[in-house]
Amino acid sequence: MTKWACVIVLTFGLAACNGAKAPENTTATDTAGTSSAANAPISAATSTPVAPAARYTEVTIPSGTTLRLALASTVGSDTSNVEQPVRATLRSAVTINGQVAVPAGSEVTGVVTDAEGSGRVKGRARIAMRFNAMKANGESYDIKTSGYAQEAAATKKQDAEKIAIGAGAGAALGAILGGGGGAAKGAAIGGAGGTGVVLATKGKEIHLGPGANITTRLTAPVIVRVRS
Repeated sequence: MTKWACVIVLTFGLAACNGAKAPENTTATDTAGTSSAANAPISAATSTPVAPAARYTEVTIPSGTTLRLALASTVGSDTSNVEQPVRATLRSAVTINGQVAVPAGSEVTGVVTDAEGSGRVKGRARIAMRFNAMKANGESYDIKTSGYAQEAAATKKQDAEKIAIGAGAGAALGAILGGGGGAAKGAAIGGAGGTGVVLATKGKEIHLGPGANITTRLTAPVIVRVRS
């Protein structure tokens, strides 16, 4: 009897020990799970704020709008060629209904359309250009503009003065050497000499460099995107 009693007591004791250890394992497991969840990395989508999408409106710049430009290239009647690229920037913003459609400093590009060096007596120097593209608010646009041209001033008055001075000097010299007839001959010779000086002298050339003021106009409307 005593033997069986010892077996029964031992059996219940082992059961009690196993029952007491079970909660410890559960607690350890729960603690580990909580720790892992706390240390888990936060996703980039949760930590990085999403920037709102930019909103744009379309603005129409009408035909006839004046573009006031500052030349950024160098051109010359005797140095440039047709189709040579030309670059400029807006000196003042283009504003439509109080809204800036194209800010000052925006780039405008085009080409030389005519370049003629000065001739002798006939043919004044000439330089012309036209603009066909514009960059505004980070976007590029095709544009159509009126041509811009400069022509050298006429020199007819100066040429006539040179001829008259030559004729006068020849007449004076002819009068000293040969009287009245000599004066007439001297005037003719002097005039011919003055004409020769004019024929040998070319007129002024046109040279435009960075900063030169140029004004042109749009000949067709342009639709630009403006951030609202």
